[in-house]
Amino acid sequence: MVELKNPALEKLRAGELAVGIGLRQARTADIAKVMVTAGYDWLFIDLEHNSMNLDTAVQISIAAQASGVAPIVRVPSHQPHHATRVLDGGALGVVIPHVDDVATAQRIASSCRYPPRGHRSVIGGLPQLNFESVPIKEATEIVDRETLIVLMLESPTAIENAEAIAAIEGIDALLIGTNDLCMEMGIPGQLDHPEIEAAYRETISACKKHNKYPGMGGVYAPALMKKYIDLGSRFILAGNDLTFMLEGARNQAATVRAMA
Repeated sequence: MVELKNPALEKLRAGELAVGIGLRQARTADIAKVMVTAGYDWLFIDLEHNSMNLDTAVQISIAAQASGVAPIVRVPSHQPHHATRVLDGGALGVVIPHVDDVATAQRIASSCRYPPRGHRSVIGGLPQLNFESVPIKEATEIVDRETLIVLMLESPTAIENAEAIAAIEGIDALLIGTNDLCMEMGIPGQLDHPEIEAAYRETISACKKHNKYPGMGGVYAPALMKKYIDLGSRFILAGNDLTFMLEGARNQAATVRAMA
């Protein structure tokens, strides 16, 4: 039997944090090995707020799978082909932004899961299975089991519907997009606002009730990250390559200039 493991799901199933890094600037496949060395469990390959194209995302995904880090692609919209094309190309999961209601979540689950749970179309020669010839029943069961389907909750309406969305079969995780949620609530940038904490509590409770994984995005101050992790967040977006590159570059420039 072909063996396939999703490093992010392995961590989550063990009750541990699955720590991810956002990719906005990276365009070469070696970023996968770089981030394994840096200690990350999954890559947040961003096709929503980015000029990266599908082919680049797929190349990074295949390299990531071989390197031991889970390639998870944030697609630009709810359209099924955005998710299924990256999954067929080698991603071990997708993040769907701006999911507000049960009907949208059900459509996503249906399009991303193979029968009998959904209606994802079957293709042979999947990179997740090293392009080996595997009986269809076995192949779809293996891939489905190790594919992580994540929905982003980014509005008050989405938070209100968190429990109903969490109850949907085929959805694995609910990731709060904290910055967009703040904007929608009229409290831009107030990531520690009591209403945001309440949103985390409500979403985490819904996830626990329905055996889903609560996620956190957009919160990078260590003390506040710890607060939401202590509440129960487990699928953690810990930052992005642009921020880290800028921080490192600024620090080094300042250090060198101080030598004069």
